[in-house]
Amino acid sequence: MMLRLCSSFMWVIWGFALGLSSCAEPPKTTLEEKPYFDLKGFLEIQIDALDGTEVRKLSKIQDQEETVKVSYGREDWEEEFEVFTQADINNPSSVDSYQTSESASSLSHELKPKAKSKVKYIKVYFAGDKVERIELRIAEDNLFYASETLGELVMNTSTNLIDHYSIETTQKIWFLDPNNMSIKGDIEQ
Repeated sequence: MMLRLCSSFMWVIWGFALGLSSCAEPPKTTLEEKPYFDLKGFLEIQIDALDGTEVRKLSKIQDQEETVKVSYGREDWEEEFEVFTQADINNPSSVDSYQTSESASSLSHELKPKAKSKVKYIKVYFAGDKVERIELRIAEDNLFYASETLGELVMNTSTNLIDHYSIETTQKIWFLDPNNMSIKGDIEQ
């Protein structure tokens, strides 16, 4: 009899605890938790939508150019846009590192003067409530090495998909000439 009473009591306690946990506040959406523009999340949506599309891509290293037309799958787009996804500044160490300015047509996150990060700025331009263009600058500089990358994504505002993009990188190692690389892609939609 005592064992049945203890067992029943445990079920009542467990049910009460379960009831209390269901009354808790629902979890916030990830967008509410992000202090800056969700570049990584934005690109994940774009990559899903672009899966299987063709791109006419111009690659240039120093003075050598190559133009190709290829169909990209999800993994190809992830690799192509890696510089943008790695520039996402929504992480705990960047929470107070950027100054945000906003207008009706733009949102800008610029690295504060004393803050340290490779991502110097992310600028998002809008046409109404749609993203029109995203620009970023990543730079690193020390005694032996300097690197700068400029990236741009331009949207087709009628389809809400990336229309074309560019990535330009300059690297300079002490005692060597600068290395210049660029990629420009026009996406066929």
